[in-house]
Amino acid sequence: MDFTTLCVHGCAKKYDTTGAISVPIYQTATFAHPGVGMSTGFDYSRVQNPTREHLEQTIARLEGGIDAMAFSSGMAAASALMELFSPGDHIIVSDDLYGGSRRLFQTISVKNGLHFDYVDTSRLDLVKSYIKPETRAIFIETPTNPLMRVTDIEAVSRVAKQHGILLIVDNTFLTPYFQKPLLLGADIVLHSGTKYLSGHNDTLAGFLVVSDQDLSERLRYIYKTIGSCLSPFDSWLLIRGVKTLAIRLQRQQESSLKISRWLSGHKRIRAVYYPGLPEHPGHEVSKKQASGFGAMLSFQVDCGETAYRVLERVSIIQYAESLGGVESLITYPMLQTHADIPEEEREAKGIGECLLRLSVGLESADDLIDDLSQALGG
Repeated sequence: MDFTTLCVHGCAKKYDTTGAISVPIYQTATFAHPGVGMSTGFDYSRVQNPTREHLEQTIARLEGGIDAMAFSSGMAAASALMELFSPGDHIIVSDDLYGGSRRLFQTISVKNGLHFDYVDTSRLDLVKSYIKPETRAIFIETPTNPLMRVTDIEAVSRVAKQHGILLIVDNTFLTPYFQKPLLLGADIVLHSGTKYLSGHNDTLAGFLVVSDQDLSERLRYIYKTIGSCLSPFDSWLLIRGVKTLAIRLQRQQESSLKISRWLSGHKRIRAVYYPGLPEHPGHEVSKKQASGFGAMLSFQVDCGETAYRVLERVSIIQYAESLGGVESLITYPMLQTHADIPEEEREAKGIGECLLRLSVGLESADDLIDDLSQALGG
C-alpha cells in the first residue's frame, strides 16, 4: 500500500461499530472487566488505550516496525529509552545533537551512571575508534540539529552489528515519509511527534519504534512502569496530523529547496546548511538512504547584529522554538535549543551568534523569501 494511503487510513484495526470515519477518542482512565480473569484487551489507559493503540500501530506501519510506543513528549520517549541501559554502559552519540537530548544525557543519564562520547558520526572511522567493550549503543541524528550533518545509517549499522550494540536513530527531521532507518539496519527509531508527525504546532508527543520483539517487550515494560504515555486526546490529534504528513512534507521540501538556493546567493549569508543542495557534504549519502531532504535548514548570517535584525523583523515567519508545523518558524539555537551547551563547545561547532535555523511551513515560498529579504535588509 502506498505511504500516502497508509497515512490517511492508519492501522486496519477497528474499534467502533457506528461507522464513524474519525477514530473515536476513548477518554477513559480505566476499563471494566467482563468477568473475573477476563479482559476486553484494555485494562488501564497507562498500559494501553484504543485511540493510542490505533496511533501506535499506524506509526509502526509507516516506519516498517513491529511496534511503536507513543509518549507524552519526545524527551519522555528519550528518557524511557535510556532506561534500557545500566550504570557503566557507554553510548556513542552524534556530536551535533538537539540540545534537549544532550541536556538529558549530561544531567540525568550521567548521574545514573551512563557514559557518553560525542562524535561526528558522519565519519565512520571516528565511530569505530570510540567503540569500547562497555559500548551498548550508537545514537545518531541524521540530518543533525542544527547543522544538518548526514550520517550513513547502513554503514553505522554494519559496525553496530559487528560489535553487538544497538543503533538508535532520531528520525524527527525526515520522518518515515523520507527515511526509514529500521529498513536501513537501525534497531530503534526515536521521534519528537510534536514536530512533523503532528504537523500543527498544537501538541506534544514522542515515539519509539522497534522491529524486534525482545526490544518491544523490554520497552513496553519500561513504558507502563514509568507511565509517560500519550493521552487519548493528544493521540487523536496525532492521528489527524499524520493523515496529511506526506502531502505536507512534499510541499515543504519544495519550498525549502527554493529558499535554500535563494539564501545561498544573498550577500549577507555566509553559509547554508541544507542536504538538498548539491554542494552539501552529505548530499550523496542523503540521496542514497532517503527519498527526500526534508524541510529544515540552517544558515550563517554575516554578524550577530544581522541575526537579531532577522529575528525581530520577520513577520510571516515566526520567531519561536520547535519545528515541523504548517507555520514557518525561525529559531536562534544559541539562545534556544542549544543554550545549555557550554559556550566554548557551542562556538567550536559553529553554533554561535550568526546561526539561525528555519523550519519551512506551508506558506508560499515566494512570500517566505520576501519576508527573509526585508528582514535581512540591503
